[in-house]
Amino acid sequence: MTHLSNDGQNLLKNIEKLRLKPYNDQNGKEITSYVKGATIGYGHLIGQNEWDLYKNGITLQEADKLFKSDLLPFENAVKNSINSSLAQNEFDDLVILCFNIGIDNFKNSFVAKIINAEKTGYKTLKEAWIAWNKSQNKVMQGLI
Repeated sequence: MTHLSNDGQNLLKNIEKLRLKPYNDQNGKEITSYVKGATIGYGHLIGQNEWDLYKNGITLQEADKLFKSDLLPFENAVKNSINSSLAQNEFDDLVILCFNIGIDNFKNSFVAKIINAEKTGYKTLKEAWIAWNKSQNKVMQGLI
């Protein structure tokens, strides 16, 4: 596997929900000026240097293009962090997790360590995965 499958892309898009106007990822509210956590499209974090590009919103076509370009670093992180072979659905699940928790968190996660047969404080992959299901102490649908 080298890329998130179409099914995986559709699942991630469904989790992230399309937003054509910038919003604050922490509270979901639309924004008109830059804040840390500014997001657009399917979960694209807007860098402060990108704000002028996205402050007035984007089209569906732009959101799809941005989504596809955003996937590459997460796909590469999974490929470079996991040393065992994966079925497509397993690869998809890991890319979605990486997308949601970030590349550095994924690389250092107990999920990656368990898959790579390293010892952790978790007995099962499920326990390690569930440890990442919250943001600001709230269970997030995209992380379960």
